Amino acid sequence: MKAVPASGRIPWRGLLCALVVLVAFGLLLATCTAVTHPGGTAGPVPSGTASASASDAPIRVDLRRYYTQDPRWRPCPERSFQCASLRVPRDYAHPEAGDIALSAIRRAATGRGAARIGALQINPGGPGLSAVDDLLAYADSYSPSLRAAYDLVAVDPRGVGHSTPVECGATGLPGTGTRGAPSSDEAAIIDTWAAYHAEVAADCARRAGRLLPHVGTLDAARDMDVVRAVLGEDRLHFLGFSYGTYLGATYAELFPSRVGRFVLDGAVDPAMDGYHAYLNQARGYQIAWESFADDCARRGHCPVGRSVKEAGRTLDALVAALDRAPLRQGKDDRLDGEALLGAVVTALRAPDWETLRSLLDGVRSGDTGVLRELVGSEDDAPGDESMTAVNCLSSALESRSTPAQTLAALPEFRRASPQFGAFYNEDLSTCAHWPARPTQLPRRVSARGAGPILVLGTTRDPATPYDQARALAGQLSSGRLLTWDGDGHTAYQRGSRCVDTAVDDYLLHGLLPPTGAVCR
Repeated sequence: MKAVPASGRIPWRGLLCALVVLVAFGLLLATCTAVTHPGGTAGPVPSGTASASASDAPIRVDLRRYYTQDPRWRPCPERSFQCASLRVPRDYAHPEAGDIALSAIRRAATGRGAARIGALQINPGGPGLSAVDDLLAYADSYSPSLRAAYDLVAVDPRGVGHSTPVECGATGLPGTGTRGAPSSDEAAIIDTWAAYHAEVAADCARRAGRLLPHVGTLDAARDMDVVRAVLGEDRLHFLGFSYGTYLGATYAELFPSRVGRFVLDGAVDPAMDGYHAYLNQARGYQIAWESFADDCARRGHCPVGRSVKEAGRTLDALVAALDRAPLRQGKDDRLDGEALLGAVVTALRAPDWETLRSLLDGVRSGDTGVLRELVGSEDDAPGDESMTAVNCLSSALESRSTPAQTLAALPEFRRASPQFGAFYNEDLSTCAHWPARPTQLPRRVSARGAGPILVLGTTRDPATPYDQARALAGQLSSGRLLTWDGDGHTAYQRGSRCVDTAVDDYLLHGLLPPTGAVCR
């Protein structure tokens, strides 16, 4: 399936690994410096001892057995990690109805005694991406100081990955040859996607109906608090990316007194409804595309032309050509315009402009090798069913438009994004037939009483555009926004020493960047 409003940070890593491309992070950015506006820094945030409201907050009697469980931590196959299975109620309102399992891993802090701060829960986003797999693969990317101070902890959210998963069975995507040739009729395309979404919903209802109402972000945030208690922590320290920021903000609203050091990178605005989230993302990818096109035009060889306008026309022509004559990939699948746009989206999100130039150059000359690799890397990514299951329980992430409503919205989407508007408009019907109703409505999140929360926003982030980070930081009563003037999805560990230093200073010492700080 295509990227959704809260797509996580995994794809850029998967992209780099799949293509084995040698691209330096921050390739097109200037040297990082911090440009700040007047404003004081907050003092260090306490990391160990919780306030009375945090440690003494009452826990329902029927939930105490989850909070006091003693899981058996054992060595993982990757010997530097420990693995455990935790139990949480499928339904927090009725814990007697049964449990589900959460898969957890941790890597012990390398520091001892006073050098150790606590446990840092990390969520890479998605939803539907495995936090466990992410940490197993990339724990060493965190700074030695951070690894010395924190046990690094990852838990696959309910319904995801190695935890009790949502499993609905494989379903062919529209436009891949399993549903007939792509149509140039917009209404027919929208009808095809709506039928696909309805088929997925019916399949999930049959195979996972009992679990579907209980895999939303509210329940996942309650699970985070159980994990905090099981780890013996009075406060929860958290690093969340993309959808992980929505999960973290939900936790902070539910348990403000238990918030430790929170970093939310690539923020989702919880007050935005699903329709506007898709529209906002289409606009974000348009900004990212034009940033790429502007840079490409200033290079010696640019496969899409010498201006942003020419680049847009060239991409449109390539998409139309593939729609008229799709290329075969394997026995059934075909590479059409939809596949090309998906590959462009993947490269913009990374950001991997070198691969994007190679992709477009190849498609223009009839060589689709890079396109095939990018489409393959996206198809191999796990979590599509889990992503839909989680999104459809939140009105801030889902859309339930009928085909007629989707078609009526198309002009607004095209105005917002000439190149990607139709691509994201097609997903408005994703949850129209979903069997479980939303458990979260769009609303501002203040987390009143929480300690300082650091929110990161990238100015040309296509997946969670910058205005969402500004909105979340403004809603949080203790929010502090750090801006990165950069490209791609999320900011931390993207090649900006300025950003990385600011995040580590906060997580290690509780020191926030000045109000209005901008990394360039």
